[in-house]
Amino acid sequence: MLVWGALCCALVAAIHIACALLGGDWYRVLGAGEQLAQMSEQGHWYPAVLTLLIALVFIIWSLYALSGAQMIPRLPFLRTVLCIVAAIFLLRGLAFFVIVPLFPDNNLTFWIVSSSISVLIGACYAIGTARVWSSLGYQGKFCD
Repeated sequence: MLVWGALCCALVAAIHIACALLGGDWYRVLGAGEQLAQMSEQGHWYPAVLTLLIALVFIIWSLYALSGAQMIPRLPFLRTVLCIVAAIFLLRGLAFFVIVPLFPDNNLTFWIVSSSISVLIGACYAIGTARVWSSLGYQGKFCD
């Protein structure tokens, strides 16, 4: 499950990178809002930097999932980070009704799709972390 979570995060990161590179139409298609799309088309730095920072977070989370799946070396605070990432995804997905009014520029399809994906990825992290929990204990290298 952690490998699936890692793959999903890597895909989300790749989509964010493509969005930052390809500009306004991608921001619109992916539901990021007209304001970001227009800023991108005007050459403003903010949409690309914000989107690339978000992609970086997803890449880091992907690496943590791979570390939890023991596919790459152990990363610091592994159990803690995996739990936090699972919680963030699950809360983001389940907070649908609270978040939507705060971002009126984003379309409803964006919120339904992104919330569903968030719950799916959160479940991968939560179930995957639970399955390998005992093997993630302190092993003398990094403290959890």
